[in-house]
Amino acid sequence: MSTSKIKFIFVSGGVISGIGKGISSASLAAILKAKGFRISPVKVDMYLNQDAGTIRPQEHGEVFVTDDGIETDQDLGHYERFIDQPLKRTNYLTTGQIYAEVLRKERSFEYNGEDVEAIPHVTDEIIRRILLAARGSEICIIELGGTVGEYQNAIFFEASRILKLRHPRDVLHMHVAYLPIPAYLGEMKSKPVQQSVRMLNSMGIEPDIIVGRSEVEIDEKRKERVALFCNVDKKAVLSNPDVKTIYEVPVILERQHAGQIVLEKLGLKARKKDLSSWKKLVTKVKRIKSEIKIAIVGKYFGTGAFELADSYVSVIESIKHAGWASGVAVKLAWIDSGKIELHGASELLAGFDGIVVPGGFGSRGTEGMIRAIKYAREKKVPYLGLCYGMQMATIEFARNVAGLKNANTTEVDRETPHPVIHIMPDQEKKLLQRRYGGTMRLGAWDCAIRRGTKMEEEYVASGVLPARGRRVISERHRHRYEFNNKYRGLLEKKGLIISGTTPDNKLVELIELAEHPYFVGSQFHPEFKSRPLRPHPMFAGFVKAVVRSKKPR
Repeated sequence: MSTSKIKFIFVSGGVISGIGKGISSASLAAILKAKGFRISPVKVDMYLNQDAGTIRPQEHGEVFVTDDGIETDQDLGHYERFIDQPLKRTNYLTTGQIYAEVLRKERSFEYNGEDVEAIPHVTDEIIRRILLAARGSEICIIELGGTVGEYQNAIFFEASRILKLRHPRDVLHMHVAYLPIPAYLGEMKSKPVQQSVRMLNSMGIEPDIIVGRSEVEIDEKRKERVALFCNVDKKAVLSNPDVKTIYEVPVILERQHAGQIVLEKLGLKARKKDLSSWKKLVTKVKRIKSEIKIAIVGKYFGTGAFELADSYVSVIESIKHAGWASGVAVKLAWIDSGKIELHGASELLAGFDGIVVPGGFGSRGTEGMIRAIKYAREKKVPYLGLCYGMQMATIEFARNVAGLKNANTTEVDRETPHPVIHIMPDQEKKLLQRRYGGTMRLGAWDCAIRRGTKMEEEYVASGVLPARGRRVISERHRHRYEFNNKYRGLLEKKGLIISGTTPDNKLVELIELAEHPYFVGSQFHPEFKSRPLRPHPMFAGFVKAVVRSKKPR
């Protein structure tokens, strides 16, 4: 596969994990796209899983789903939000995928009897997959997961070295590393970055650009030391401090001429310069004074003694997008649904302006979610249910409005007398065969919107649907259980509005309630398609309802 006219930027991380490689990669992609280039970002995860679908959210963060249905790392969500273009399964790469393909080729005698080795066979397969992801683009940005020095990612660094050896003018390496400020010293230290670069050097890689992550801006003295000891131009040592919003990072990097530095090193010239929309967004966010309080009721926050938001990062970002569009900042609180089961909804949810129940699996904490939904419905608090949140809202309505005692989902209670949510026969077969990976209803599915509903109003208001004409949208899914059509007529008669279905009318996609400021649930995941400059209609409608209903309450 030819690399003609394609440039490659490898992004690695050093010193600590979670340093911000994904945001740095996404920001660089946004900058280069704004300069007129076609960009293809790639995330490489080093684990042996073939995708992220079977990994616990607390272990690896949110599972992001593309239109073509692959379950990926959350960084693909950042890429999509920053460059506003849908990505594909080719943009996501794992060690498991690489070894599975190498072994398939070996079994198929595609190596013609050679002994199969890490070099060249594994590295060649890595490069082949990168070239496949880069097809149709002009610049491919490859984020290497993990931290430099780990055993499991060494083979990918070796592949990047080989690609640079073959195409020295077309490959750059950008290293993102941490400069700590120990509290007892009060001074920024550059030695960890130097050691991290030494590890890169030991693998035959010299970084062209270093992005220094830190709590504050890197001063000139520290830049000079990093440049001297890491053998890079001082102008190629970029500062990436902590910021109020991650969408400020492209502006900060471009202020240091990051895009121009990259293009010069790749022998390219900018075709245009247009980060104005980003700059306007950042300015707007900084000026916002009004605030709303939103409770996210979920069960994937805890990891040991700490609480993390990574399990719901797309939901969080989507709420922020909608808040900024409405001129309000969003103050989020994570409410463990298990605690609601112990302490009650009123005690934990009083004072919040809106409630969101996001996706999830399994039985733990479901009764707490149902209590939170009942509270939102009865107290007229704007509510948004996403996937599992839509299913729990259906159960709450069935129990407390339609009078179906002990209604439930068969995922939680296989013996429930009223399985208002149940598993489809084809999915049941997959579970019986223990076929868990990549077997859910995944990726983009069409949804027909019912006319005269709140959802039609929001999709039209956001410009996704025309004022007149066809009422079909496309949204992304990740679930196994569905609304049970046997209960559809009864629940509709009791007041549940089915506002969206698959075009063949077989699967329920959207529910809502009338006589409520905003009570909506979707079987799909709208958070995967929200953008900072283009909030998703469901989140936009939710936040607008929160703003409208806040003052009277």
